[in-house]
Amino acid sequence: MDLGLKDKVAIVTGSARGLGAATARRLAEEGATVVVTDTLREQAEATAAQLRAGGFSAHCIIADITQTGDVQNLVDQTVAAFGSIHILVNNAGVLKDQYLVKMSEHDWDLVLDVGLKGAFLMTKAVMPFLIAQGWGRVINISSRAYLGNPTQANYSAAKAGLIGMSRALAKEQGRYGITVNCIAPGFMETDLVKTLPTYQIIRDRALEAQPIKRAGVPDDVADAVAFLASERAGFISGDVLHVTGGRYG
Repeated sequence: MDLGLKDKVAIVTGSARGLGAATARRLAEEGATVVVTDTLREQAEATAAQLRAGGFSAHCIIADITQTGDVQNLVDQTVAAFGSIHILVNNAGVLKDQYLVKMSEHDWDLVLDVGLKGAFLMTKAVMPFLIAQGWGRVINISSRAYLGNPTQANYSAAKAGLIGMSRALAKEQGRYGITVNCIAPGFMETDLVKTLPTYQIIRDRALEAQPIKRAGVPDDVADAVAFLASERAGFISGDVLHVTGGRYG
């Protein structure tokens, strides 16, 4: 199936590893030029280099998406190199889990800044180019945690905020041929998750709660992103696609 992504330019935030790296690869496989961006320089450059070695069009720009100057530089460099931007995947996020009574203000601010403010800054900077060309896709990576998870008041708030922002922007920007959607992954077996001391407990609980009895993998999310970025999804906007193995609660 041709998704119509050939020659499109996509920025994927937080794409040095994990879900972001898988998403960058999937979009590149569909013919898009992908900008890998992260604060993890060595890993981001390695991810972009691996894509280029595979014959794909990829570029690496290091940026802290919580900083307006970094965001503008990222967008300016992308447009200067490739002419425009068509797809934005706001994937970057960070975890600082703790019960609310023990959660520091710093950890609240950090999770909201990366997961929500960063998406706001990126979308605001990219939107004029999407409007000018009359076509665009913004895909925000939320989480099943938007429904609420203990020890994740900060993360759940950020992910719920992404959904609210996406629905507002879908109404604002639809007239310009721009769709804005969210993906809400469930338990995903990434290299980072596997390093957690509670990994096995988290995995067992997730598999028990979800109807499909396997762990999610980054490609499950990447495939969903590719669909929402495609011409095939042009009449879908303001929606949340759950990639959770059937788990909602």
